[in-house]
Amino acid sequence: MTIQESLQQIRPIWVERIAHELASGEGVRVGFMEQLDRFYDMLEQTVATGNTAWLDPILYDWGHSPTETNLDGGDYYVSFVMNRIIAITIDVARETLSKEDALEMIAAITPIFTHSLSVVVRYEMETRVARISNELNKAQEKLQQLDQSKSNFLSVTAHELKTPLTLIEGYTTMMVDIVEQSGGQSEIDSLLKGVNTGIQRMRRIIEDMLDVSLIDNNLLKLNFQPLWITHLLGLLQNELKKVIAQRKLNLIISEFEGWSMMLYGDSERIYQALLNVVTNAVKYTPDGGMITIDGRMLPGFVEITVSDTGIGISPKDQATIFEKFGQLGRTNLHSSGKTKFKGGGPGLGLPITKGIIEAHGGTIWVESEGYDEVKLPGSTFHILLPTRTEASDPRVAKLFGEVDQNKSDTQQSTI
Repeated sequence: MTIQESLQQIRPIWVERIAHELASGEGVRVGFMEQLDRFYDMLEQTVATGNTAWLDPILYDWGHSPTETNLDGGDYYVSFVMNRIIAITIDVARETLSKEDALEMIAAITPIFTHSLSVVVRYEMETRVARISNELNKAQEKLQQLDQSKSNFLSVTAHELKTPLTLIEGYTTMMVDIVEQSGGQSEIDSLLKGVNTGIQRMRRIIEDMLDVSLIDNNLLKLNFQPLWITHLLGLLQNELKKVIAQRKLNLIISEFEGWSMMLYGDSERIYQALLNVVTNAVKYTPDGGMITIDGRMLPGFVEITVSDTGIGISPKDQATIFEKFGQLGRTNLHSSGKTKFKGGGPGLGLPITKGIIEAHGGTIWVESEGYDEVKLPGSTFHILLPTRTEASDPRVAKLFGEVDQNKSDTQQSTI
């Protein structure tokens, strides 16, 4: 008996047994039997011609047919069906045909079934990967929408708070003036000063929220002008002088190559970035510790480093601190304020710093051996700023003219 004749002989039993085992319900079974008949027709053509391409269309349909339930549950249903078809075919051949005919037919169709299984598995995997990719894209879109919603919330909230805060600040100032003109009452004057301190702190938070919103929406505008790092460090030292003395810290600013070099950048924003980094070092360095500002020249960049002898940062947090609201620790257990040891805060300073530095074409990162409040491993922040010595805007270049690179040597503050 030829292989084709053997296939014809076992066909009715083959279709009935597979349909009965793998399909439940008469309606489902009828449709499944039609698919089995189609598969068997293609199988016979493949055996006759030796070309497995006959089976590819139905294998493609089967491989891309998993239901949402199968995909959600991680089931590989089509692969299972193909494996059962192979096993049932062998059983039916042994039961229906003579031993010789069964062996001959099995030997002939085994390579075909092996090919069919590999094709089905590949198509099924493609379907599953496409499904996962689609779900990941949807999740990414939702995350982007959520992040945009947070940015919008920050922007709207900050703008809405700014107006009433300005009114409160104005009325408080008038009340202070009235108290002073009337001879002054120490208790009332003290209370008003406390209110004013709270107002100033809230204003700084609102300004940080607005800056984050600008950075998130790529709306941060930079005013490029000549600047000298040494000048910015001198201003920073003066601003933190009182805090450094109160906390008994030691702030060391070392002279380094490039610190007196004239650069083009937004001096106000770069100062804001440097102040945030140094303030962060102050916050996480215990009283009596040391903060060192140093740097060096690199090809195309000037590097500024801010090192401290503080509690350090664990590796898992070294990226988180540059994300919005990514402050470390449980701030409810610690004092509030930007300069008190482990003081709380909204966690916007370093994200703003990152946005400012990157807007200038630079980068910022941190190195630390880890977090330890006993051994105090400390942290080192690295800031890279491009050595931009020419204004990109011709109007700015014309306004400032040719600035002597050595001019700063006679103007720089003594640090």
